[in-house]
Amino acid sequence: MLKVKSILLTLFSFLIPFVTFAQEATEITELTIDQKIDAAFRPIADFVGGIIFYSVNIAGSTVPIVLFVLIGGALFFTVYFKFANFTLIKTAVNVVKGDYDELDHHGADIAEGDSTPGGDVFETIGVEGAEGEVSHFQALTAALSATVGLGNIAGVAVAVSIGGPGATFWMILAGFLGMASKFVECTLGVKYREVTEDGTVHGGPMYYLSKGLKEMGMGGVGKALAIFFAIMCVGGSFGGGNMFQANQAAAQLIGKLGIEGGASGAIIGIIMAAIVGVVIIGGIKRIGSVTEKVVPFMAAIYVGTALIIIFMNVTLIPEAFGLIFEGAFSSNAALGGIIGVLIVGFQRAAFSNEAGVGSAAIAHSAVKTKYPASEGIVALLEPLIDTVLICTMTALVLIITNIEGGFINYGESTVGGIELTGSAFDLALPGSSWILMFAAVLFAISTMLSWSYYGLQAWKFLFGKGKALDIVYKVIFLLFIVIGSSISLGAVIDFSDAMIFAMVFPNVIGLILLSPKVREELKTYQDKIKAFKASK
Repeated sequence: MLKVKSILLTLFSFLIPFVTFAQEATEITELTIDQKIDAAFRPIADFVGGIIFYSVNIAGSTVPIVLFVLIGGALFFTVYFKFANFTLIKTAVNVVKGDYDELDHHGADIAEGDSTPGGDVFETIGVEGAEGEVSHFQALTAALSATVGLGNIAGVAVAVSIGGPGATFWMILAGFLGMASKFVECTLGVKYREVTEDGTVHGGPMYYLSKGLKEMGMGGVGKALAIFFAIMCVGGSFGGGNMFQANQAAAQLIGKLGIEGGASGAIIGIIMAAIVGVVIIGGIKRIGSVTEKVVPFMAAIYVGTALIIIFMNVTLIPEAFGLIFEGAFSSNAALGGIIGVLIVGFQRAAFSNEAGVGSAAIAHSAVKTKYPASEGIVALLEPLIDTVLICTMTALVLIITNIEGGFINYGESTVGGIELTGSAFDLALPGSSWILMFAAVLFAISTMLSWSYYGLQAWKFLFGKGKALDIVYKVIFLLFIVIGSSISLGAVIDFSDAMIFAMVFPNVIGLILLSPKVREELKTYQDKIKAFKASK
């Protein structure tokens, strides 16, 4: 009974901002429902955002503290693990290919979180003797589906328009650094996961913060950080991981298809909710099986089109890279100088690949493996694919097409995001913005799929594990898809994004404290690989 009351209280706190505007309806009847909701929620969003995105001024540029935490943590992990974000790339590819799958089939080692040690693990028939629900590749694509999204299309356009071509250089560097953070958090996600007797996996920062820090004699602190993280994760899953994606996908369809009518957004939202609902009802196994097909497909479509445009303008590539390197170290005041360009590039990369946020560790926790470090190694490929590859493709298209098109005035912050990328695509390859629209919708849906799982795992941590509780969360999540598609909720989205990046603070603290545990796991797995190779 107490648990139900807690859930209702939490839901009520989420709904207060949506109800508040009704009390003022008689006073501001001339406003639309969108404007009323935004007006009611704006003070809350500004207050929370002001705390989470508290900024300091450096050389005339405003830098959010959360960016310092993300990049500072990434630098620490890069040095602490002896540049594992570069030296382990080949191993990561081999693990994803399945070259070391036999390590999970043989040996007396017990998987982390194994609820049935010493016996046949009936719940993971695909990989006997290994705990988990999805393969390395499925875990990678499930996590990628949450990070590869509109940030790669719209976010990069914002970075290039504000920071100029030079922002691309710093964005790539931040992507490489983020690989170290992903390695650490996803290794811990597997190490401290919980696996029930039916094979269901529960993992992520909530568990390694509470269990890992308890091992270090900081149980109270760990529990508090875990609860804070989980609350932020649930809220972020409804907003930034749901409503924002649904809203942008609906806007793309309505704008590109020329759909008219006030109910068009709601109809599109219902269709998307139905698609997402069919998948998330099946849990992480269904999500994994879908994302392993959708993510490579949508990435191939988007990156393929970008490459066609780049090769069509191959003679401009040297000039484009010249602009990137020159701009990275430019003192151009209009772009904020070197510091300004660096900040823009780092910010877009960090906010795109979510390295250090901890969300990906939730998906990777469900992998079938005995060795936590094996999945951490796989996870470091995410920023490489998301930021170094896909974001760079977008940036190159924008820079190359702008050399002759001149449609971007670098240093202006008023230029749109996805519309700007669409203009670049159409300018170079007429009609290709339709491909962009298709990719954007797929990106949005895949992001919602993964964030539904992230939010559900945080929900379970807060309220308990039960089918009825799962259904409550999933119904709410699907309702928010329709809401997000139907109305413009600027303040709500700002608030939700703040919640997502609030996850950074407890997560990075835990990652730094638990780094020695990750180093032990890495040595264990590398020793197993050496022994495996020697036996061949």
